[in-house]
Amino acid sequence: MKFATYKDASRDGQLLVVARDLLSAHYATGIANTLQQVLQDWNFMAPQLQDLYEQLNNGRARHAFPFEPERCMAPLPRAGQWVSSAAFTSHVERLRQAAQVDLPKNFSTEPLLYQGRSDGFSGPCDDMVVQEWAQDIDFEAAIAVISADLPMGATPERALDGVRLLLLANDLCLRRTMAAELASGAGWVGGKPATAFSPVAITPDEVGQGWSQGRLKLRLQSTLNGRKFGLCDAGADMRFHFGQLLSQLCKTRPVSAGSIIGSGPVSNQDSAQGFSCVAEKRAFETLQDGKAKTRFLKPGDSIRIEVKGANGQSLFGAIEQTLVALALD
Repeated sequence: MKFATYKDASRDGQLLVVARDLLSAHYATGIANTLQQVLQDWNFMAPQLQDLYEQLNNGRARHAFPFEPERCMAPLPRAGQWVSSAAFTSHVERLRQAAQVDLPKNFSTEPLLYQGRSDGFSGPCDDMVVQEWAQDIDFEAAIAVISADLPMGATPERALDGVRLLLLANDLCLRRTMAAELASGAGWVGGKPATAFSPVAITPDEVGQGWSQGRLKLRLQSTLNGRKFGLCDAGADMRFHFGQLLSQLCKTRPVSAGSIIGSGPVSNQDSAQGFSCVAEKRAFETLQDGKAKTRFLKPGDSIRIEVKGANGQSLFGAIEQTLVALALD
């Protein structure tokens, strides 16, 4: 199944079921108004939504209408928690090596997690908005999953069974602010001001063999101002799969339905695949040439993030955002 949420002036929007080809949609009204309702009562609501999804794909949904991604909020506009990680260790290795900083202890055996902002996500076509003084602005193209309820101490296998939906993410980063926050001994707060998600969240079965062993084994395409920035394999170098990430999150606490966990920037050992954030490309340039050449983002820059299936069709729709700087009095 594929789900989206249209803007309707409320905080949680209106749930849609979206056709497999992303061309049409149908309101889920009568079954559920929001995606959070579905996640909290999945076993009861999912079969009803599956019936509607099949009708939509077969052209038998009477009140179907053209799907418009620009009208979308994030599929889950707000969540109990948003946690991201460093599942692709080559990303951290490049950044740390370029900065001449040691890797964390247990880096190769225990995934790093951080808690992000979850009280309101950006839609896939919303602007990336920062204050005009923000410096070293960056994007991070990632894969994310939405979970079911999971108990404290859930094993990776149990946690993987709790993956309900897959989606794409763009984690907006203020690198200069992030560095200052880390130097103070605290975690990231101001340095991670917003996260956007793809127009559509999908059930793992929609990917077929592309979803295997807790990894999305497809390519994540990132473009900056219309030019290819990365065509990274989202499965090849993911050291920790989503079951392991969720299990780490459950190590000392339970996880509630509707929690979202991200992979962190998709990264490959082979630099020829490109990059999923500016910081990693700059780190690679520093290691190769002694200095970074690629600039960070500036107002007016546009980002596009997308994954296509084996048939060449977009699976989640695209995140398409433009950076805007505001001058606040």
